[in-house]
Amino acid sequence: MKDYIKISYCLVTSLLFLVGCQDKESKQSVDMLIANANVIHLETGEIKLQDVYINKGRISSLTNTGEITNYDAKNKIDATGKYLLPGFWDNHIHLRGGDSLISNNKNLLNLFIANGITTVRDAGGDLTTSVLEWKEKIAEGNLVGPSIFSSGPKIDGPNATWAGSLEVEKEDDIIKALDSLEKLQVDFVKLYDSRISGEHYLKTIAEAETRGLITSGHVPFTITLDETIDAGIDAVEHLYYIMKGCATNEIEITEKLKAKEIGFWQAMPALLDNYADSTAQRTFQKLKEQQVFVVPTLHIGKTLSYLDETDHRNDAYLKYMGTGIIQTYQGRIDRTLNASEKTRADRKKIDAFFGQLTKALHDADVSLLAGSDSGAYNSYTYPGISLHEELKEMVRNGISPLDALRTSTPNGAKFLKKSDDFGSISEGKIADLVFLDANPLENIENTQKIHAVLKGGKLFTKQQLAHLLKASEIH
Repeated sequence: MKDYIKISYCLVTSLLFLVGCQDKESKQSVDMLIANANVIHLETGEIKLQDVYINKGRISSLTNTGEITNYDAKNKIDATGKYLLPGFWDNHIHLRGGDSLISNNKNLLNLFIANGITTVRDAGGDLTTSVLEWKEKIAEGNLVGPSIFSSGPKIDGPNATWAGSLEVEKEDDIIKALDSLEKLQVDFVKLYDSRISGEHYLKTIAEAETRGLITSGHVPFTITLDETIDAGIDAVEHLYYIMKGCATNEIEITEKLKAKEIGFWQAMPALLDNYADSTAQRTFQKLKEQQVFVVPTLHIGKTLSYLDETDHRNDAYLKYMGTGIIQTYQGRIDRTLNASEKTRADRKKIDAFFGQLTKALHDADVSLLAGSDSGAYNSYTYPGISLHEELKEMVRNGISPLDALRTSTPNGAKFLKKSDDFGSISEGKIADLVFLDANPLENIENTQKIHAVLKGGKLFTKQQLAHLLKASEIH
């Protein structure tokens, strides 16, 4: 009998041991656990206390904090008291300025990560080869920087304002330009309005749409906003063109510009004076129905409108810019200082109106994209920090912090048709994340209280982010 009990005990013990081993073996190994985080779900505005499991740069699972799971994490980050949200997107930047500024532009990549910006949309420049190289290295984890979605060179007309532009003078040039961009495998097509004819502009959009390419751009004042929307534009950069489409005298102003009776800046006050809510609401409805995104760029508008009043010589971010980039600022500064008093006053008036127009677009449920327009030539609009200033401008004009945040990451992903990979904290999505010390839904300035950034599976602590900034100082 004793022998029977002894044998039974050994069998039970062995079975328990085997079950324990199987349990341990059945646990799925993942790279990281972010525990006890206040996860901000931008799609609903809910904040949930959750654990986030991450493997190979993607979110494997979200569970209620403390819930028993079948995951075994190699690394654990205690996010108690921190707010976790998707990394910010700056949906309008420029990497440009010619070969002499390549190193200066590369240095700017650190500034985005240091500010929690894990993705940028590069809206055209003349450093395409370098930008595409950086894009690849960042994706491979061999260079610190945000994911880059780039348009490559802009499309414009003959003798284009910006270096590196693809010039369209006849219809055949449209095919060549788009063929070239497709060969470069750009993420979208950016059109500019300095020299291209209205006819070629509209045909370029239509041809790009037939190829399934995403388009965005400035809009020539020699065509109407309606014509641009009907051609199939996917995003309008800046608010000048939206204001034109909301004015009762749009067609009259368009004809005057075609006849070269007035110029762009002369048209501005006339359009503002003829803004009509009824016209605007029809325009907003059309933008919404056609799913056209609008990029307000409020912060740069304010910065440039007040170059004659604001002393930027002690700006903290000047030390990261490099002499070459700072020299590119001078053109806009000189134009502002040499402008008439009336022109300067008109610009400030338009700037104030653009804040109201942004709120009206938002209220009409038009999709907005937060973009800084930072980069060379855009005076004192600094990469990284300017995206936070853009969000603050939106909130200052009456948009809630939650809705302002939606214009950054979720809308950025929607515009580029990347919502399967980006835009929210949910299973399967890329784990580009930012940890904040305070709740940005209560105060939008809390987006700058960055505790850590997770990018491409690499965690940047607060100390490492500070080091990135320090290492980026040029002066």
